[in-house]
Amino acid sequence: MRVFVRLAALAAFAMLTAGCKHAAPPTPLDQLNAQQMSGHAVFQARCATCHADRTDAKLHGPPLLGVFKKPYLPSGAPANDDRVTDTILHGHGLMPAMGNTMDQQDVNDVLAYLHTL
Repeated sequence: MRVFVRLAALAAFAMLTAGCKHAAPPTPLDQLNAQQMSGHAVFQARCATCHADRTDAKLHGPPLLGVFKKPYLPSGAPANDDRVTDTILHGHGLMPAMGNTMDQQDVNDVLAYLHTL
């Protein structure tokens, strides 16, 4: 009976740990390059009121932690630079278009930062 209990406990532990898929944590801020740091600053100024970046907390918009580590964005669109750029510039759903408030360098910097999350 003890062997059965131990095997059952071991099997349960194996199933629990096999199903856990933790993404790598974001790159520490002190390890970002100049473009990524600029993107972090733009993110804090333009995006952080609606989107969490370094946690999975939900604000007004979806959290962006690991956004490029997933195959799809919360909208169902592919998680790639072109689609994220389009969403930033033209908006989507409740997200307003930021094309009038961000230049192309800001967008490129934010993309570089998002890739570190």
